[in-house]
Amino acid sequence: MTETTMIDDCFYIKTQRWGTFISVNKDGTSLITSLTEDQCINATRWYLKTKQEGFTDNNKGYDSVVGGKL
Repeated sequence: MTETTMIDDCFYIKTQRWGTFISVNKDGTSLITSLTEDQCINATRWYLKTKQEGFTDNNKGYDSVVGGKL
């Protein structure tokens, strides 16, 4: 059986039977999985804040060359 707690009236934290914690939106979408409840709450708050403020993923690619002989 999983335990469910509402946080900030925005998302739920569920305790999984194997001891991990997941956060779930009100619409049922899974968001974050963590080893501790505090980590799950903090990571979910950060994630939702970045989504609200329009934070985008950094999709830059990097290329490098190492010169010389081995």
